[in-house]
Amino acid sequence: MDARFWDERYREDGFAYGDQPNDFLREQAAALTPGDAICLAEGEGRNAVHLAALGHRVTVQDLSVVGLEKARSLAAQRGLQLETLQGDLADWRAAPASLDLVVAIWMHLPAPLRARVLGEAVSALRPGGVLVLEAYTPRQLGRGSGGPPVLELLVEPVQLERELQGLDLDILRECVRPIAEGRYHQGDSAVVQVLGRKP
Repeated sequence: MDARFWDERYREDGFAYGDQPNDFLREQAAALTPGDAICLAEGEGRNAVHLAALGHRVTVQDLSVVGLEKARSLAAQRGLQLETLQGDLADWRAAPASLDLVVAIWMHLPAPLRARVLGEAVSALRPGGVLVLEAYTPRQLGRGSGGPPVLELLVEPVQLERELQGLDLDILRECVRPIAEGRYHQGDSAVVQVLGRKP
């Protein structure tokens, strides 16, 4: 799933995953103090726009130029502003203690890269900063309700616990839940949800 794949997906009419935020993010964001945030692998910007509406200063990172254009457009339609950062997460670096919130919703990466990116995210958080993550587990294979059909891009909760050393994990849970996000995420889905806080 390279930049061309995502550019083509995001060129389709409408929003591939809808224009409303992920349910888990919406639930957790309601209690967060606005601050400096980044949404990783954010696509068309639905989560970032929701955070901006709550008062966060949000940077949207994604591989797809087309996705970022749609994110800017969605923000403008709602009278909001976003910063955008186009590039591969393999190249992402963040200044230590520079962020209050890191969001990774459906960030599908091979394990070694995911571990590096999450380590970077932990380092980037200020004391009291929060990471919100939702990802598909291997139990999602064969469900047909969303996510990559590739085992190496799915993640076990125990892997995330290991990769998020340095955070207090207020939430680390695996569940099957109904998801309705645009055309590509529809139906009961096997996921892991994380809310981690930097001491």
